Amino acid sequence: MFNKKTILGIETSCDETSAAVIRGNCVLANIVSSQEIHEQFGGVVPELASRAHIRLIIPIVEKALGVAGIAEKDVSGIAVTYGPGLVGALLVGLNFSKGMSAGLGVPFIGVNHMEGHIYGNFLSNPDISFPHLSLVVSGGHTMLILMRKHLDYQIIGKTRDDAVGEAFDKGAKMLGLPYPGGPVIDKLAAEGNPDFYRFPRAYLKGVTFDFSYSGLKTAMLVYLKDKSPGYISENLNDICSSYQNAAVEVLVKKTVRAAEEHRVRSVGVVGGVAANSLLRKWLADEIHGIKKDFYLPDFAYCTDNAAMIARAGLEHLNQGELSSQSLNANPALRLGDKPV
Repeated sequence: MFNKKTILGIETSCDETSAAVIRGNCVLANIVSSQEIHEQFGGVVPELASRAHIRLIIPIVEKALGVAGIAEKDVSGIAVTYGPGLVGALLVGLNFSKGMSAGLGVPFIGVNHMEGHIYGNFLSNPDISFPHLSLVVSGGHTMLILMRKHLDYQIIGKTRDDAVGEAFDKGAKMLGLPYPGGPVIDKLAAEGNPDFYRFPRAYLKGVTFDFSYSGLKTAMLVYLKDKSPGYISENLNDICSSYQNAAVEVLVKKTVRAAEEHRVRSVGVVGGVAANSLLRKWLADEIHGIKKDFYLPDFAYCTDNAAMIARAGLEHLNQGELSSQSLNANPALRLGDKPV
């Protein structure tokens, strides 16, 4: 039965080592260890990430089981991210899961990191109705996904260059702000004027739901080129607010248009950028305005975490979709690709 299955989830696609235990749709434990070492480099260093995962994965899994109050023998299956992500980081979690699966004699399920983000929303909102439109926004992805039923994904829009999360991080770096820059810009923007400066909005030619954020980054670079440190410091909140407003406006308008054109019943926003306060409020207001249901994941399920991987794995397990020991990490895995 759905509520009797206990899934151990493992996520090591980037710089968070995470393990979680869910039973049905109930999260019993969700442990996330972020690697602070990358902050000094202004971005994730793949080799350092892999080494940290190797060091952390056993204690993190043990802690998750302990917090959940279950023994290894009580696990019904193991769900693990096998792509997309950093190949070395992915291999740590995947190989650990294979070994644990074989040792316990339980199935394991390879999960696409992006579908994990989508199912993080189902953890917070188990009654999401179909057809459902999901805006997936993170440091590496900006996509609009149409779902007509569980595990059915149609990509109707994607970024043609940079993801919105990367635009936030790179914009923050230009302003001398710490990594990751998205949350910092969000906080500073709350005290700023979004109309201080009009950064460009890339809607692209023709009727498309695709996105582009390379131009916005370039616009920030050009804008700051002749500005003194004193000017930037004095107007930092306003610059952040204007930059954020330009990034979010495109997300909102394209999502609303896609929701109407595809006649969905509900809309959700997931991924790390789903924690952005302006996006959450603006999109909620617009979606409610067109009489659609709107769903947001809890903040704990926005950024990378193993609970969302476990929830997606549970859906695969319920449909009898299991992975073999030959499954390999796929750093370029696309949503909807079948394991090979």
